[in-house]
Amino acid sequence: MVDLGSIKEHADIIGADGVHVGTVDHVEGKRIKLIKADSGEGSHAGHHHYISEGLIAGVDEDGTVRLSATGANAVLFEEEEDER
Repeated sequence: MVDLGSIKEHADIIGADGVHVGTVDHVEGKRIKLIKADSGEGSHAGHHHYISEGLIAGVDEDGTVRLSATGANAVLFEEEEDER
């Protein structure tokens, strides 16, 4: 299990395939809150999304957050603010 306290603001979040998934706004509870700029398009634009700690594989020495899912799959698992 990853120490969520080791995750820093503005760190890159990378899928298991090396694809950029987002940027950390901050850790909120047991989830990473992404910056709004990573919210996507259409109805998803303009608000924060979250990644559950269960998808976090580790944190590199440079602070990059590595996920256990590929970039495309990680986006499917992003949560809205009220999902817990």
